[in-house]
Amino acid sequence: MRREFLKQFSRNERVMGGETVIDGTRVPLRTVLANPAAGTSERQILREYPSLTTEHVRAAIASAAESAREDLPPGSSAAA
Repeated sequence: MRREFLKQFSRNERVMGGETVIDGTRVPLRTVLANPAAGTSERQILREYPSLTTEHVRAAIASAAESAREDLPPGSSAAA
């Protein structure tokens, strides 16, 4: 799934002021990511945002993990 998650996002000035959203929805990526960070389960997220799918939520989390991985210093022994 490496980088495949990027297909799940879109950005358009006419949708949510150009903020990155889950493709085909008006749900901002940052909103999806804030939920697990606050302890909200995937099931709860899907209930709260019925336009999302499991694939959307997992893609959002994968994007955050990839972003964090890119911020690690070279030679870091953190798990990939």
